[in-house]
Amino acid sequence: MSGKVSKPHLSEVQALEVVRRLYGLEVSTVRPLPSYDDQNFYMAAPGVGGEYLLKVTNAKDSKDTALVGVQTHTMRFLREHGIPTQTAVPTVEGELMSLQEIDCGFGCQKYLVRLLNYLPGTTISKVPASPQLLYEVGKMAARIDKFLLEMDHPHLSALQRDTFIWNLSNVPILEGYIHNMDGDPLQEVVKAVLKEFKTSVLPNRPVFRKCINHGDLSDLNILVEPDESSGDDHRISAVLDFGNLSSGYYVYELAISIMYMMIEHPDPVAVGRPVMEGWESVVPLNREERDCLYLLVLCRFCQSLVMARHMVKLHPENEEYLMITSRKGIHILRRLWDLGKVAVERVWFQNGQAKAECV
Repeated sequence: MSGKVSKPHLSEVQALEVVRRLYGLEVSTVRPLPSYDDQNFYMAAPGVGGEYLLKVTNAKDSKDTALVGVQTHTMRFLREHGIPTQTAVPTVEGELMSLQEIDCGFGCQKYLVRLLNYLPGTTISKVPASPQLLYEVGKMAARIDKFLLEMDHPHLSALQRDTFIWNLSNVPILEGYIHNMDGDPLQEVVKAVLKEFKTSVLPNRPVFRKCINHGDLSDLNILVEPDESSGDDHRISAVLDFGNLSSGYYVYELAISIMYMMIEHPDPVAVGRPVMEGWESVVPLNREERDCLYLLVLCRFCQSLVMARHMVKLHPENEEYLMITSRKGIHILRRLWDLGKVAVERVWFQNGQAKAECV
């Protein structure tokens, strides 16, 4: 199934009908929200005092009900452990998700539908990220992965996503998409990063510590609100979007978090240190994880840049959203590559080397 056919394209009328039929809600306000390969709608039902997010999973992922079931369970599990996440609202029949056959204009497809509680807030991309807020991002990322080690579910094996393009273990899969960067001088950097992944990361992976990764703690998936106790700073109010949930390693989550926090920051290189310090307040890195962190951050940039080009070809109408990270990411990847590992690590690891020696 092509990506173009897989992404749902429900009209607002179709979305309202689904919510009325499955959840018994009369909605007064509906508006589409941006999404990568699923479809999201904001909905308000004032009669019951609720704000909701209708999430329609793409047709490809909708075939894996076990995976989406684990993702849905994970949100509730983390909520119960104090992590601010959305949770699924049951249908009138008591189900947390429902497989619906819908015609979006190119024949009927089956889509998994969930109604999540809507969490207000501002994406962290829109506020100045102070060192303290970046520290809290790293700390939150580590807490999530550490909690998930305790999670039990009959379908946890669904998180072993061996061909999932966004898992950092699967970086070599990018070689099949790198033609999307033909003619771009940065293509040679991407090729060099992929080569170094094989020679530097893969030999060290046996000593990386395993966990379950959220996998997408981006500047668009973390909401913040003003922190009244700290003047003009902010605090994390919500963590969104568990669609990239997969089995991985602690250092993957940290690398992903650092990469996305760089996107809107005026000094991207400086981001690594406070995020890492927040992470290590919960889960200190071992020597090999620390040694591979720089390259793994670069690998996530490569995933984002290459796949954005690929997705824009499939969905040119969604180019503005798909290229949000890529437009600034190309310059940050180039800068990190030109500076080199030693210079970047000098910024990130100041006064922190002793911690690695103890792990």
